[in-house]
Formats: sequence, C-alpha cells, structure tokens
Amino acid sequence: MRLTTLLATAAIATLLAGCTANEAMDTVDVDLKKVSSKVNYQLSGKIVQKMQAMSMAKESPIMLRIFKEEGVLEVWKANASNRFEMLRQYKICAWSGKLGPKVKEGDRQAPEGFYPISPGQMNPNSSYYLAINTGYPNRFDQANGRYGSNLMIHGACSSSGCYSMTDEQMQEIFALSRDAYKGGQQAIQLQALPFRMTAENMARHRNSPNIDFWNMLKPGYDQFEITKRPPEVNICEKKYVFNQQTDGKFSPTGQCPAMSTPAVMQTALAAYNKKYNEDYAKATKKLDGLVWYEPTEAERKAIVAKQRVGKELAYAPTGTSLDAGKLMKVADLEKQEARRAELEEAKKAIEIQKAELEKSTRNGKNVPVPVENPLPKPVEQAAVAETGPAKKGFWGSLFSRGGADAQTLEPAAVAPADAQAEQTVNQKQTTHQPAAVATAQPVATATAKKPADAAAQATATIDAAPAAEQVVAEQQPKKRPFWKIWGN
Repeated sequence: MRLTTLLATAAIATLLAGCTANEAMDTVDVDLKKVSSKVNYQLSGKIVQKMQAMSMAKESPIMLRIFKEEGVLEVWKANASNRFEMLRQYKICAWSGKLGPKVKEGDRQAPEGFYPISPGQMNPNSSYYLAINTGYPNRFDQANGRYGSNLMIHGACSSSGCYSMTDEQMQEIFALSRDAYKGGQQAIQLQALPFRMTAENMARHRNSPNIDFWNMLKPGYDQFEITKRPPEVNICEKKYVFNQQTDGKFSPTGQCPAMSTPAVMQTALAAYNKKYNEDYAKATKKLDGLVWYEPTEAERKAIVAKQRVGKELAYAPTGTSLDAGKLMKVADLEKQEARRAELEEAKKAIEIQKAELEKSTRNGKNVPVPVENPLPKPVEQAAVAETGPAKKGFWGSLFSRGGADAQTLEPAAVAPADAQAEQTVNQKQTTHQPAAVATAQPVATATAKKPADAAAQATATIDAAPAAEQVVAEQQPKKRPFWKIWGN
C-alpha cells in the first residue's frame, strides 16, 4: 500500500512538473587549508542547514547520478518520506573519451551504467586526493566481455577514464558518502548516464551507434524520475532489468526468469511513456535532416582553452559535449567525417615515416642512407659506368696518343680519388632524409660526382646531358693517320 501511494504521488508530480531542469551549480563550502583529516572532515554548517530545510537527516541514504554530456554529478539524498531529492550538483572537472560505455582497458572511456558502491570502494589514501571506485566492470559489463580497472570518481581534475572532480568537491562527496554508510546504507547507487534521457535528447542522439545500449538504460532512468527512489537493478540475458518481481533467480548470462512489473508501476509508466512518445515525435520532426556531431575529447578541451586565455586556474577542466558539439546537416557531417578520415591517414603515414627514421639511427648516430642523384643519368654515361672502359689490343695501346696520358682519359679518372670524402657527403645529405623515402632511392653514379676541372663543374651543373656527352667524347682516343705514329 505504501509503495502504491508513493508511486501514484510521484507519477502525478512528474507529469505536472515535467523533466527536472538543469539547476545552477552549488558552491562547495570547503577550505582545504583547514582540513586536518580528509576521512573525518565534517560537512559545513551551510550544507547541514540545507539538509534540515529539506527534511533530511545527516546520515540518510544518498544516490549519485552523473550526466556525461552536461558534465555534472548530482548527489540525491533521502528525505523524511524516503523520497530522494537533489541536494548537490557539481560540475565535473574532467572526464575523458566521448559519450558511450567503457568497453576495454585503455580506451579512455568513462563507464556508463548502474553501479553499486560499497564502503570498501572508498579510498582515503588515493594519489588523486580522495577516490571512490565505481565498481567497473559490474556484472553487466563482465557478462558482455567488457573489462578495465581502477575506474574512479576522484579529485585532482585529471582523467583517463575516470570522473574527476576538484579536491574541494571530492572532499564534500566523500563526507556525504561516509555519513550515509554510518546511517546504515550498505550500497550507494551510482547512475552513470550519457545525458538526461528526455525525449528531445534521445531524438537528438537517435543516430548514435550507442542508441540501443542507451535505450536499455532508459527504463532505469524513467523509473527513478517517476518514483524518486533508486531502482532495483538486476542483470539477465546480458541486459539490465529494473524493478522486476520474480520467484526465480537472475543470472547475468542466463535466461531471464519469469518476471513482472508491479501493477502500480505499469500504470505510472504508461502515463509517463504516453507523454514521452508525443514529445519524441515532435522532436524527431523538428530534427528532420539534422544529426548531432559528437565532439572528441580534444575538441572539448579546445573550447575550455579559449575560455581560459589569460587566466591562471588551479585546474584544467575538459569542458562539456554540449559546448563543443553541434547539430549538422547529414551531408555536411559526412564531408566532415571524410575529411577527418583523410587527416587520420596522413597522421598515420607521418608516424610510419618517423618510426622508419628511428630505425635508421643506431647508437645515437645516423646510418647513411643512399640519396638520389639530382642530375639525370645519360644513357651513354650509364653504359660507360656499367660496362667500364673498352679493352684495347696491343696495337691500340701502341698507336694511342701519349701512352700513359691515355690512362687519364679513362672513366675512372673522372671520379674523385677520395672515396671516404664521398661517403661523408652522403652522410650529410641523408641526415634529414626520411628513411622510408631515402631507402627507395637509387645510389648516385660515379659519373655524377665532382669533375676535376672547375669549368667542367659549371658545365655539368647547368646542363647535365651535354656535359655527359663531352666526357664520353673525351674518353675516346683521337684517330691519327698511320704515317704519323712517330710524331707527338
């Protein structure tokens, strides 16, 4: 009878008032300089007076509710009639990742779902001032193969998958939780949700890949909105179920037992869902042709960075998705995502080049990498370089001009005599060459090296092909008449 009256009263109040609006943030009345013991800290007189005005005992049960998109953490507390009212609302200083549940270790996602928090999950010795373990992975997460560790609500305003508050906020949240346990509460329910699950918000996110998961969480959100009491949560068939009556047992991976929703709850839900469906139809019509762009963590931080220009703050908040996200036309979002994909591919290519360059460095020294000759290699020059000088017979040597002088006209005489200097030049040229590019370039030929004569050097630089022809021509011995074999 008591539950029936409570549900009926709550349903009427909810339908009249509609969804709770986002209220102004409470100012935290904590001076850390005066906190001598984090564990034994006593709540300020202001918050105690607020409890009394709301007919709340200091040690009555509490519930924590998080909305990622808005970036808020709410503390709800039971009043004298055992209904929960919002006592405090804090702005979350930092949360990482995007909207959507945590799936695996290292994905930087903060958990979403319903989590019971026992006294053993309180950590007064945290490196992040104070911490409360969310209990991720819970039975639902485990049943669905999701994993991760040390997912907390903590201070220090630094997050890699946690919900991070300021130290002052965390001191107050920790004290409120401690007092609730002292009053006999065995587990505090944490509701970690992506956003307020109103008809308009659900319509705005209707195209999200997480929408099925969020639709599963929504009954728990709805039933708290109706009753203002934390729902009873169970898991079966790898899904959440709320406030279900049964004579069987719930198994996270097993088949759900025969169960039913209390009649009074069914009535309240029917009225609630009728109004919701009407609002959802209006919202989808208004949003026709538009989709919500969900910002990245970096984009949220960029918004805050602009707001903090010229300011020195103790913390570096990450900002909210509402500030950084936006509604877009479908075609515009598709173009933006395509551009993002291109940038990601370019980023990966740069990373590969850097990795290859690191491989080409050993013991802090650059490994020489061949560099392509900037001058084209003529066909005739290539033939000479590859085949070497033509062999001469005895009479050819005898009748060639100058005997020993002829040796200076061989191709080998064109190249620098100091091979070690050549290697040093190559090393200098390759110091700033990406290995992924340099290793694919051919080795420079000997005929492209510095000529001995300065005039030949200038000619080779201006026009490679004629210079090469000149070198080849000079390499061929001049023909002399037979009767002039004794002349110079």
